[in-house]
Amino acid sequence: MVTLAAVAAAGAWWSHPFPLAGALAVVAVGWIARRAVVVIVGVALTVSALGARSWAGLHPPLVGWYSGAATLAGDPVDVDGALRVDMVIRRKRVEAWARGAAASALRDRLSGEEVWVAGRVRPLPARLRRWLASRHVAARLSVRAVDGWMPGTALTRFANGLRRTLLAGAASLRPDRRALFAGFVLGDDRGQPAEIVADFRASGLTHLLVVSGENVAFVLALASPLLSRLRLVSRVFAGVAVLVLFGTLVRWEPSVIRAEAMATLALMATAIGRPLSRIRLLALAVTLVLLLDPLLVHSAGFLMSVGASAGIALLAGRVAERLPGPRPLAAAMGVTIGAQVGVAPVLIPVFGSLPLAALPANLLAVPAAGPIMTWGLAAGVPAGLVGGHMAALVHVPTAVLVAWIAAVARVMAGLPFGRMGAVSAAGVVGAGVVAVIAKTAALRVGMFTLALAFVIAGPVVGAMRPPDCRACAVAGGVRMWRSGGDVVLVADEARSSALLWRLWQAGVRRVDLLVVRRATVPAARAVEVLSRRVMVSRVVAGAPRSGREAPPGWRIVAGDASVTTRRFRVVVRETPRGLDTDVEQLPSPS
Repeated sequence: MVTLAAVAAAGAWWSHPFPLAGALAVVAVGWIARRAVVVIVGVALTVSALGARSWAGLHPPLVGWYSGAATLAGDPVDVDGALRVDMVIRRKRVEAWARGAAASALRDRLSGEEVWVAGRVRPLPARLRRWLASRHVAARLSVRAVDGWMPGTALTRFANGLRRTLLAGAASLRPDRRALFAGFVLGDDRGQPAEIVADFRASGLTHLLVVSGENVAFVLALASPLLSRLRLVSRVFAGVAVLVLFGTLVRWEPSVIRAEAMATLALMATAIGRPLSRIRLLALAVTLVLLLDPLLVHSAGFLMSVGASAGIALLAGRVAERLPGPRPLAAAMGVTIGAQVGVAPVLIPVFGSLPLAALPANLLAVPAAGPIMTWGLAAGVPAGLVGGHMAALVHVPTAVLVAWIAAVARVMAGLPFGRMGAVSAAGVVGAGVVAVIAKTAALRVGMFTLALAFVIAGPVVGAMRPPDCRACAVAGGVRMWRSGGDVVLVADEARSSALLWRLWQAGVRRVDLLVVRRATVPAARAVEVLSRRVMVSRVVAGAPRSGREAPPGWRIVAGDASVTTRRFRVVVRETPRGLDTDVEQLPSPS
């Protein structure tokens, strides 16, 4: 099963246009002859052929002006003053962008609802095609007008109504806590403040902001009193119905697809009296999911979900057995360590590092996430229906638990745990694996000590001497100069969520000088968010557009000027496009 899943993933990644009929014939021959190797080869060829077909289908439904019906394939998201949402037009998915009145008309719509739009369809830029492939996005649509909407199918109407009821019941929570509640329960990451998202990233708790396999398990647990009263076959069908409703409610995210495939297979295996081990169940689920959607192999969310499940299945029990102390704590640490080891091969290449705060943060935060999920669903619907003071009273436990998780993320992100790169992670994993399988106590202790040394060495060395940097790209449109602890940022554009995360990765906790090309509203918002997590000593900006005032405390440059820090001299010149900058490093003081 594990080999089958691995070759299915390889076939999906390769996506060569083999004849599909021939690939299926190979599977059939292997199945009839009971030759596992032939079946595995046939599945690899089949997934590869299906992947090639999926890639071939990623072409625009048309190029040019479009006016007609579109079905929302996701919930609208505000991005830097615009609104983004995936839509389906002419059976093709497009990434739609809207501003102004069109954005206002789309903002309250939800996935599955149908709207009438007018706009221009353009092909995707080549650099974004692979990035958007896992969402099956084939083109971009610039929405110019929206005229009317319809609620969609019966299933989406029910799911969207339930979703709105749950969020209405949580109206008494603070806006940031309400946004976190929506993430914990519904996987809805819209409206989450950039600084809080950065805290969760830096503390290794990002998985709590989206729906995962744990949420699926809690949903089945909530439904178990009803399911247990049904006969075996009816229980399977009812369980699958619950999973379909929950998947529609949380928008079929890649991690949800993986978890629901495993849950469905587990229900079916139990019904026929052939339960599977967790690793075989995961492997079979991965194979079936990739047969249905080969492009998911390019989704970081799907890969991390699979990696975390594999790490827990293979390592959690063995690690817990080797750890001293109370068994509940050892079991929790085993699950956390297994999950972190499982996601490391995906997390480090995609995000550049693995936060060391993840282990203590997960031990403190995850026990509170389960009650939020179960209480949020069980009590959230009555709270949404009743509303008012009663809903606020019902959600008092919710407010306490959400505040606790947010506090854990904030504190752990601020502590100097550092992060682990590829070399350190490989050393930790290698030493940890040897420690888990070691037969003698002396070898086990030695390997655990070596793993701890790898964990400590990288962050300590990096903290002692942060690397110098000249015009390093930090985030989109932001460059950094750093020397001897002095940090200068020059921002053409400033997107706060990406900027905070990149600065945390670089170990930057103080910015001596921030130069902004023009004092725009988005730039002011980004600097305000940045200042909540990083100490910004001075801000220099170009003159704002006529009729607008600069934020308080900013130095607005008209003409030419020179600004000096301990290690840098920054010369700024006013141009019609904003400020141009020259950054010169000063000689080190003797």
